[in-house]
Amino acid sequence: MEDSVKKQAFNPYLPSWEYIPDGEPYVFDGRVYVYGSHDKYNGHVFCLGDYMCWSAPVDDLGDWRCEGVIYEKTADPYNKEGKMCLYAPDVVKGPDGRYYLYYVLDKVSVVSVAVCDTPAGRYEFYGYVHYEDGTLLGERGGDEPQFDPGVLWEGDRIYLYTGFCGQGDTSRNGAMVTVLDTDMLTVKEAPKFVAPPEWKSGGTGFEGHGFFEAPSIRKIGETYYFIYSSSVMHELCYATSRFPDREFTYRGVLVSNCDLHIDSYKPAEKPMAYGSNNHGSLVEIGGEWYIFYHRHTNGSWYCRQGCAERLERSADGSFSQAELTSCGLNGRPLKGEGEYPAYLACNLFTEEDSIYVGGGRFPKIMQDGRDGDEEPGYVANMEHGATAGFKYFDCQGIRRVTIWTRGYAKGVFEVRLVWDGPVVAEIPIEFTNVWEPYTAEVDIPDGIHALYFTFSGDGNASLRSFRLET
Repeated sequence: MEDSVKKQAFNPYLPSWEYIPDGEPYVFDGRVYVYGSHDKYNGHVFCLGDYMCWSAPVDDLGDWRCEGVIYEKTADPYNKEGKMCLYAPDVVKGPDGRYYLYYVLDKVSVVSVAVCDTPAGRYEFYGYVHYEDGTLLGERGGDEPQFDPGVLWEGDRIYLYTGFCGQGDTSRNGAMVTVLDTDMLTVKEAPKFVAPPEWKSGGTGFEGHGFFEAPSIRKIGETYYFIYSSSVMHELCYATSRFPDREFTYRGVLVSNCDLHIDSYKPAEKPMAYGSNNHGSLVEIGGEWYIFYHRHTNGSWYCRQGCAERLERSADGSFSQAELTSCGLNGRPLKGEGEYPAYLACNLFTEEDSIYVGGGRFPKIMQDGRDGDEEPGYVANMEHGATAGFKYFDCQGIRRVTIWTRGYAKGVFEVRLVWDGPVVAEIPIEFTNVWEPYTAEVDIPDGIHALYFTFSGDGNASLRSFRLET
């Protein structure tokens, strides 16, 4: 791939063979750090790996560096044999200048804490969040199970946000906030509820977007932004308050990983990708706001990759929902020339609409090899009517398009600039067991465009990449 393309920022922002969902982004000392859980390619459940960290300079969001393993799952005394998974974490810089990592194991409903002197060094187990009498938070009578911690430090108070409430579960009461002392462990104020689940949302303003999981907290100016995954799972929503522990008002959807609700380029309720659960948060980088989230690959719930989109923030502090793109952290359209890998597809769909991950029925992003193999991703399972979409490109004088495909398939890839628009090029393909290039003439007007590739024909094709040429 050309150097000019390599220097750009893409979605997903990490290499295609890395699976870091649940991303919590922070800026420390001129670098963006992302903390998340760690899925495995072809994993059978969520979060099988140790905690990794990746970072990038704030002025070059296409230059991500792997900081390595920052915390092994066997470091927790409850998990010496490594039989439990490390669920979604959060990190906060504490009053002592050290960095504290909060997490929950998959079968222990208490909050564990690890600590490190640097943002991305080796974290060491520090303790469990507990009441003054030593009882662990989550084990006192009346406590709800702890899940998905999000943390904020202000003065002499540490605000810990937790909670989970699955669809149809009326035994849980929504997202909680617990105030901790500056030792980062001791409960100073018992949990109180700050956002309702769907079953308790009537008359609250949260109707249709009740709390499910993934609580995260940010403070912008004097306003607290509570970010969470709603009851429909595929969307990240937010609520705001003048206070960190009460009076949160629902404000809207930040991103949906199937692009529901967006009506700028298609009907609002038409899904343009296969979603499922979602988790992420806000960060300001270089004066721009971004929402970090994750997408699902390999036709699976358990194989998720980190993505990010730029957000528009209004004068009243509200955010508009972000549209799924391939350019994400680039902050602008990609260069409309050169070769791009197909795993950058932000839209994957067929003639059959589906909001949620559809297993073997639908096109999917996958890779050759096993987990840990640094093999580039591609789009597989392109049967008749399947479409892979990419957004956006600044095109100038483009006259040829080449695609690389393989598979037992014979037909045509139709190229469009709008998902349901006219065909601007037809690229015939044949059966091949290896990646083969196919080229067609194309007339793309100068300007910013999306690109959609729809397979029409027999069999099942895979799409590795495409190239735009003048």
